Amino acid sequence: MAGRGTDVPFVNEEFLDFGDGDIRRSIQEALTAVKARLGHEYDLVIGGHRVKTMAKIVSINPARPAQIVGVHQRADETHVESAMQAAQAAFVTWSRTSTQERAGLLFRAAALVRERKFELCAWLTYEVGKNFAEADADVGETIDFLEFYAREALRLDAATTPIQLPGERNQLRYIPLGVGAVIPPWNFPLAIMAGMTAAAIVSGNTVILKPSGDAPTIAAVFFTLLEDAGLPDGVVNFCPGAGAQFGSAIVAHPQTRFIAFTGSKAVGLEIHESAAKTQPGQRFIKRTVLEMGGKNSIIVEADCNLDAAVDGVVASAFGFNGQKCSACSRAIVNTAIYDTFCDRLCERVAAIKQGDPAENFYAGPVVNQAAHKQILNFIEIGKSEGRVLAGGHAVETTDGGFYIAPTVIADVAPTARISLEEIFGPVLAVIKSQNFDDALVTANNTEYGLTGAIYSSSREKLNRAREEFHVGNLYLNRKCTGAMVGAHPFGGFNMSGTDSKAGGPDYLLLFTQAKSVAERLGAISEKDEAEENLMGL
Repeated sequence: MAGRGTDVPFVNEEFLDFGDGDIRRSIQEALTAVKARLGHEYDLVIGGHRVKTMAKIVSINPARPAQIVGVHQRADETHVESAMQAAQAAFVTWSRTSTQERAGLLFRAAALVRERKFELCAWLTYEVGKNFAEADADVGETIDFLEFYAREALRLDAATTPIQLPGERNQLRYIPLGVGAVIPPWNFPLAIMAGMTAAAIVSGNTVILKPSGDAPTIAAVFFTLLEDAGLPDGVVNFCPGAGAQFGSAIVAHPQTRFIAFTGSKAVGLEIHESAAKTQPGQRFIKRTVLEMGGKNSIIVEADCNLDAAVDGVVASAFGFNGQKCSACSRAIVNTAIYDTFCDRLCERVAAIKQGDPAENFYAGPVVNQAAHKQILNFIEIGKSEGRVLAGGHAVETTDGGFYIAPTVIADVAPTARISLEEIFGPVLAVIKSQNFDDALVTANNTEYGLTGAIYSSSREKLNRAREEFHVGNLYLNRKCTGAMVGAHPFGGFNMSGTDSKAGGPDYLLLFTQAKSVAERLGAISEKDEAEENLMGL
């Protein structure tokens, strides 16, 4: 199947309109079809070989924990060497495959994802609890990453040096690094997993893919889709496994050239530390591409459009139940409108409907029991640090889903624990600011620096925020979630990661190394020169 290719300029995938009756029917049909496939067992795939293990990973539906989504083999330290050897063997040929062919694989994969959009949305709903719009955004971003990175690879392949010295032919080539570990998160288990994998392989690298234990089925479905698009054996090796047994061993392996990771600060720092230790036989400095946590703020000034600010805060804080590294977890509100804002905020939060995402409720479950317990523990801490305006409790259901009511805690001090520590759930702290200077100080007082937003009609304040609000992705008069590939290259400062701007023009540079080649002209025969000119060299 052919993709759009470079003959069509890159545009972001359009969102589906779930108010359209035909689209609603299509998603319902997909949910029914995927439901019939739940519980299937999936193999490890190493160098094209299907492998079974004694130990398994069982993926469940967080809305209905008794419902098994997929059963997966559990890779451990015994599979590390075979995965590495398969990836290294594939690298020999894949690294020498033309950029046009590698980009073509991504274009074909994008076409398949587009063709199977409703099915993939359904998998996201069952495995991680995304409602229809959140699932559609995840699938759309996957298509965008595939299309964008294919074009970016072709652009890099055509790179030239700034000048050509007289008497020389000067070239600048971006060549692959080698074998990399790709370790994606569960919250965008299709888009981020596919994006990191696609960026690595379109650049000529080969990959050992260890998907999240909470979302291995979605990764397995995407891996099969890559195979359908023509992925050669060993270019991507599908290895769900325990982090301590498999992931850590892959990171530490002396032939792992790079690690692309998205997840928590704690795990990201462990990866960075491990990668920095040179192993016997290692001949390079490992590269880490880390996207970690956030403690993101939206500043709400007295001169803002209050309705827009309330809507933006609610969407940013409670979309996908706050389970986004970009989510707003702190609203910093000017004292002049603080009480009014809190009243309006509570009205909006009270209107949020919660239930099974397969029925398209806005608020669904959190991802697993451990997250459920941790978030409730933070809420108890928050009760001692502020005033609960909404939520503050678990929501019991007959199916035993991991539900927590959207929670708002007001009158929180800037230095409170729930103001500084990442919660990764539907919990919003509201902090009062005395003036704009005070708001900026609070916005910058965490160890993170991922996303942020400001609502204000003052050009002076917006311009100051551009310079002084220290985050990787800043939004003015709009929500702080929903980064779009190409328009909002995504990645944060400080403990939010290595500022690896996913979906931007610099991203593929992280998966390549630049090689300068200078040739003195006139040193080969005229016949050879003519043949090279015909070949475009």
